[in-house]
Amino acid sequence: MSFPANYKYVIIGAGIHGLSTAYHLAKELKQKKVGSGKDILVIDKAAIGAGASGIACGIIRNNYFQPAMRELMAHSVALWEEDAKGYGYHPIGYMQISCESMHADVAEIHKQQQEIGYDSLFIEGEKECLKYMRENIFHDWQAKNITSVLHELKGGYAHNTKSLYRLADKAESEGVRILTGVKVTGLKTDNNSVTAVETQKGNIKCDYVIIGAGPWAKSFWNMLDLPDQIDIKDNDGNIHKNVDMWTYWGLVEGTLGVSPDYAMNNAGNMPPVIHIDTDAPLYSSEDGSLITDKMWGIYYKPDFHFGGVQGGAAPYIVKGEVRVDPYGIDSPDFVVGPDFVHMWTSALAHCQKRYENKYQNYKNEPSGGLGAFTPDNFPVFDTMKDNCYMILDSNHGYKMIGIGKLIAKEITGEKQSLLKPFRFERYAKGELHPVSNSPFPWS
Repeated sequence: MSFPANYKYVIIGAGIHGLSTAYHLAKELKQKKVGSGKDILVIDKAAIGAGASGIACGIIRNNYFQPAMRELMAHSVALWEEDAKGYGYHPIGYMQISCESMHADVAEIHKQQQEIGYDSLFIEGEKECLKYMRENIFHDWQAKNITSVLHELKGGYAHNTKSLYRLADKAESEGVRILTGVKVTGLKTDNNSVTAVETQKGNIKCDYVIIGAGPWAKSFWNMLDLPDQIDIKDNDGNIHKNVDMWTYWGLVEGTLGVSPDYAMNNAGNMPPVIHIDTDAPLYSSEDGSLITDKMWGIYYKPDFHFGGVQGGAAPYIVKGEVRVDPYGIDSPDFVVGPDFVHMWTSALAHCQKRYENKYQNYKNEPSGGLGAFTPDNFPVFDTMKDNCYMILDSNHGYKMIGIGKLIAKEITGEKQSLLKPFRFERYAKGELHPVSNSPFPWS
């Protein structure tokens, strides 16, 4: 097929958001009899899942301190459940295991999960938590300073490649064209509208643009001449001047090279995804030295896709100029190093006795990535030009498969209440999301 010169809808990015939006927009256009999937073009400079969606850990959870995030994730979990097999989704549940400084936050999460009908159990007290973990999950659980366990009975994880290609197949079955190897170099604008997408292979005139570019969000922000710094009103009415719109965080994840079967629960089945935040001192599983006496957190799960026990730890802020390309495991700058491996394998041993001598099994292969975060570390879903919808997921992306369905409805004229708390105007209005005590910027 020849390179397209004109499309009604152009979607930039063939990750979870771009593909989900394409599929659901095609369905909305057909249902409302205002078009079809043949009006939609998805372009990506590399390939399907070549960005953050393709290397994400794949965890799907509702564990957010922010009510708006919980409601948004409940919506997405329902979509994962609609086609679990097709998406490679494993509904094994998720556990937030926490120390006392997070007790009140997690109790509030559980309370509001019950109010929105999201199934979870809440265990309180150090002895009670240890008993629950040993009797119901892992007989060798030994993490210290744990006073609350939030066990989400929904959620789990999904296989990146399978879910992304499933979405691509669904979109193409609706008539959507997906064109990879097309790098965007600019966006032509007239007044307050985008008139064409400029690429290395030619310009594509369009009526509407949807940008779901993940870590490359800042590049498209700049193409639209949007501000590098903004003023933010906090929830107390204080104005913070000239706050950077974008911050990059280095993402640290890896895989322990043991059989996934080694990590099964007491019943020999897949356990829930484990996330622990604790202030217990962390000691090396290699030599007993103190790694940290500050609060730390990790997450992990057995994963046959990764071929071992896969997970990660809290990310770190990247200072100075940031090169997003080359991305992921191809980057010389943003792959995990020995400090992460030492910390994460020691943390696994802190949690479960079975990992005490397994640090030497860590898979010494490139892993990690880079995330582009908004000023408050939460997504922005909004039209930044009259006909340009920006999906700025602030690294919350992969789990949010349902965002595309909501945006498709908005583009076709139905405002979505679930997206309202994520408008860009919240920064000027002082309608920020509440902040938790978690060491992770996305909780």
